[in-house]
Amino acid sequence: MTKPVTGTRKQWLAARLELLQAEKELTRRGEELARRRQQLPWVRIDKEYRFETDEGSAALADLFRGRSQLLVYHFMFGPDYTAGCPSCSAIADGFNGVAVHLANHDVMLWAVSRAPLAKLQAYKQRMGWSFPWASSFGSDFNADFNVWFSEEQQRTGSIEYNYRRSTWQLPEPNSPVSPMSATCGTDHATYTRERPGMSAFALEDGVVYHTYSTYARGLDGLWGMYQWLDRAPRGRNESGGRPWWRRHDEYPE
Repeated sequence: MTKPVTGTRKQWLAARLELLQAEKELTRRGEELARRRQQLPWVRIDKEYRFETDEGSAALADLFRGRSQLLVYHFMFGPDYTAGCPSCSAIADGFNGVAVHLANHDVMLWAVSRAPLAKLQAYKQRMGWSFPWASSFGSDFNADFNVWFSEEQQRTGSIEYNYRRSTWQLPEPNSPVSPMSATCGTDHATYTRERPGMSAFALEDGVVYHTYSTYARGLDGLWGMYQWLDRAPRGRNESGGRPWWRRHDEYPE
């Protein structure tokens, strides 16, 4: 972190007005990108996926709950995890407040993970969350949307994530992945077979369509704490590439 520059109110205002123009341009660019997302072609989904929910077994169309739009957060919580990914948990902390507004604007928000429903329910209760969370355990849903990979794919390097093929390598012992995997009760390989992402769907005339997906840094805009930190005096204030955040019930008093 560089040392802050001090100055007079007049100097601050001049610099602020210059920055304001750049912020307005970024806002306009963001609106243009949103329009381009909405103009992507819809892809019909004919494959049947089954999910376990608090209300019982459900198809993908059932997750819409009478709405015409569905947003799914692909939450990293594999069957062998003992707790949800800390990063996904930090993102999901913002879901409770927004989900009710989306539901009243024709959009359902769900989290979906491969862990069995009982594990998701227990963790959801621990975190104090109320948004809907479905288990895709035993389904191809996560694999088909590129947020889960098999041991063979991992071993052979045939992983396609974030629209590019990558070769997986076992992280170094001091890698940022190490503490993350440990907090989930897994090893490096098991932890990284799950990946984060979000996907959007539309329901029209009884047919479900896939409209959009994003992964990795494409999720930054959904991470509420970073939107606030980017406006704080020292910004994200991170160094060394190691995660500083924890689940919200793991911080010291």
